[in-house]
Parts: sequence; structure tokens; C-alpha cells
Amino acid sequence: MPLDASFFSASRRHLMLATGALALPAFAQSQAARKGARNTDTVRLGWGRGGLPLLAKLRGDFEKQLARDKIKVEWIGPFPNHAPSLQAVTGGSADFGFGGSTTPALAAMLAGSPLVFTQFGVVEPRSTAIIAKDGSGIDKISDLVGKSVAVNRSGLGEFLLVAALEKNGIDRSKVRFVYLNPQDAGPAFSQGKVDAWSMWSPAVDIARSEYKAHDIFFEGRDLEFLIDFNSWVTTRKFSEENADIVRAVNAAYAEEAKWVGAHPLEAETLAQKEGGYSDAVRDQQARYKRRWDIHGVNDTAFVQKFQQAADWLSERKILPQKVEVKNHLARI
Repeated sequence: MPLDASFFSASRRHLMLATGALALPAFAQSQAARKGARNTDTVRLGWGRGGLPLLAKLRGDFEKQLARDKIKVEWIGPFPNHAPSLQAVTGGSADFGFGGSTTPALAAMLAGSPLVFTQFGVVEPRSTAIIAKDGSGIDKISDLVGKSVAVNRSGLGEFLLVAALEKNGIDRSKVRFVYLNPQDAGPAFSQGKVDAWSMWSPAVDIARSEYKAHDIFFEGRDLEFLIDFNSWVTTRKFSEENADIVRAVNAAYAEEAKWVGAHPLEAETLAQKEGGYSDAVRDQQARYKRRWDIHGVNDTAFVQKFQQAADWLSERKILPQKVEVKNHLARI
């Protein structure tokens, strides 16, 4: 869907006085103030047990970079998945979410949360997968008919299962979706209370190892297009009152992403210390050699791809209604 080009017009990004004697219009004054806005010296960042925020917290370079701008970092967490991270931002106990899935963020925005996206990340290779236990007789997607699959509602797990069923021509009504948060889905899968689990790394890699499971659908191999992305969110109020802090946080995460791409084993070793999983799982993670591609909210080509993904989700009722992505971007 084409975006309104005026939303990203140069006149709104680069307002300036024509001469020192001219006064800016009220709208221009507010935009100019936003570009230099800052009303705090501390930023509270959500983190989880994986991803860039975890590595940024453990390594310390991120905080040093922000300290050069006299910004102090407080880490809020850990959060088990994106939904409680979003709730913390909405409720005022954190300023940024932990860099999780765009899908639950969009769902929260549709529900009225005053959240905006500040930056996005695309990670390759994609390692989210649907797994089943060895010996279960479930070896392909068609074997899920009549079976139960644990997924997180409006998140990676649910959309991957929907996409897998659609690709294989199976009506979703033939499979029982069991909505569980990851911390509950893991035990349910291990105890046989669900037949399969749709989940992201590293939990899905841990489950393969500890529960003797195998892939029946692997996103990077079996799904030809991207539907969901990593994303950072804050409240619109925070983004408007602290635009320079938002830009500084974005820049620091972009630098962290570069480091991860250049140091896969070191990155996974740090993540392993927090996750407490085996060397075998760590080595599998390192073999992915993940690359992070960071996109800003003013990247119109990316926003168009994101809009297409959001439309896919709403058409399949993973999101309850259509959403205009451009209405939920920080103006920085």
C-alpha cells in the first residue's frame, strides 16, 4: 500500500528560519522544539533473555555510548516476551520496550495504547520454528490436523503457524491453537500437554535439545517472506519530549547490532550465561551467524514492507483490524 509522501516530506524534517528576523509558525516551532527535546537524563530500557537489549546490558558499551551524551541507563526486566514489556512502557515503569515482535506491538496500538515505533530490526537467518517431539508421529504440517499447538497470541508463534497451515492448504480450524506465554508453553510441551510448539530462538533450540524434538516447519527455510520484525517502542509523549534521547538510543542499538554481526560466538556466549543453556545450544546459535539490519522510522521502503506485513496479519485476523503503520511511528 503506498504511503502518503507528505508524511516524510523534507519540509517537516528540516524546518528552519529563512532569516533571523522571521518567526516560525506555531507548528514549525513545535517541530523544531521536538528535534532538540529532552526533559530527563535517565532512560529506562526494557530487556529480555535474548536479543540486542540483553547483549547491550551485558557488554556495557551501549551505556558508555549514551553516557557520552550524559544519558544514564536503567535496565528494566527481564521480560519473558514482548507483551509485558509493552505493558511496562504503557504503564510508565519503562521508557522503551525490549525490542520484540512488531505484531503484539501493533495489537496493543490497535487496543489504544499510546505507543509508537522508534526503530526496527530485521534478523537473518530467521530461526523461529514449529517443533514436535521425536516419535510423536508428527513430521510435517499435515500431521497437525486434529492436534494442539502452543502459540503466543498475536505474536511470532501464532503467525508462523497460520502461515504454515496456509502454505500447506490446511484450514486453521482443523488445528487447535493453545494460547500460552513462552514460560508456560515450554513445560506444557515437555509434559505432552500440547502436541507441538511454535516458538523462536533460543527457546526452540533448547526444546529440541532437552525434549528431543525436531522441526516440522522452519521459518528461514520454509517461509519465503517476512511478516514480523523486531521493534522498539516508546510512548508518543516520551518521543516528543525526549527526541534526542530516542535518537541516541536508536544509534546505540545500531552499534550493538554491528557488533553482534561481527562477533557471533562472543554474542552467543554472553546470551548463554543469561539463558543458562548448554554449550550445544550455544554452538547452534553461533552457527546461525545472525545479522541485524536496522531500519529507522523514516525508511519509507521498509515502512511499505511493514505495512504489507500488517495487512497480511489483519486479513487473517491475527490482528483484529487493519492498521495504518504510518500513524504509529515516532516523529524524530
